Amino acid sequence: MNNKSSRRSFLTTAAAAGAAFIAAPALLSGRSPGAVIPDAEKPFTLRYAPSLGSFPELSGSKDPVDEIKFMFDMGFRALFDNGFPGRPEADQDRIAGEVHRLGMMMGPWVLYADFSKKSFVLDDPEVREMIGGLMKKAVEIGRRTGFKSALVVPGRYDERLHPDYQRSNVIENLKYCAEFAEPEGITIVIEPLNTLRDHPGLYLTQMPQAYQICAAVNNQSVKIVEDMYHQQITEGNLIPNIETCWDQIAAFHVGDNPDRNEPGTGEINYRNIFKYLRSREYEGVICMEHGKSIKGREGEKRVIEAYRECDPVQEMG
Repeated sequence: MNNKSSRRSFLTTAAAAGAAFIAAPALLSGRSPGAVIPDAEKPFTLRYAPSLGSFPELSGSKDPVDEIKFMFDMGFRALFDNGFPGRPEADQDRIAGEVHRLGMMMGPWVLYADFSKKSFVLDDPEVREMIGGLMKKAVEIGRRTGFKSALVVPGRYDERLHPDYQRSNVIENLKYCAEFAEPEGITIVIEPLNTLRDHPGLYLTQMPQAYQICAAVNNQSVKIVEDMYHQQITEGNLIPNIETCWDQIAAFHVGDNPDRNEPGTGEINYRNIFKYLRSREYEGVICMEHGKSIKGREGEKRVIEAYRECDPVQEMG
């Protein structure tokens, strides 16, 4: 038996035994070898995007550039970093350089998510000034790093203002965002969040609501990020809602329910959802915005295994 056949036989046996983690023979990213990592001979079918900081033990480093290389070697072709704008510019530039070198995608980073204030629901000069400042920051980051997808949570609901007025104000404030975003090729994604468990009092909670707002803004620079953890809690009906809102969706967030851990730990059928996204030829990011059901190194391994198990190619193969 030649070396190639022998290796295939070993991998098959290891996978069947639940030991899918081996020393990689070739690290395409250029990462220093030596870590024990899962076999990842080919990229995932979809662009699942781990968060920076997801694999400190498996990657053997707290350096974000080393972790990006590790993600690439695992077959991931995207990542996200909610706190990217808060990093020092030197770190932002290092991260961007490595992402572009490897041909990966960066998911939406958080531009505005103040859960304590009424903001986008108001027709207020101070709010408009705040939005202008945020958008100038988004433009600067986008020009310098090439990362041009930013997330906005429109703030709290105003109990003393009619919902129709609030909706009108949100639409006008997002149109103002688009005045900055469109010329730069930046996409602002708005995120409906659940108020039943995690974020009581927020304005934007449901996919039909977000769809109505984006349709009214009517600009390619303002879209939706569909967080399936939040929407399972709020309304369920995930695939039909995705199908109806398809033209307004620019990114996805993943987390199972309850407990918000990796796919397969709760009630959401991510295998079917990912199959649907594949059938629609979705090529954007799917941000892995969740925790781990197991702590430590084994938990990091389990996250990667969970996505291999749900990936459409794995299922078809």
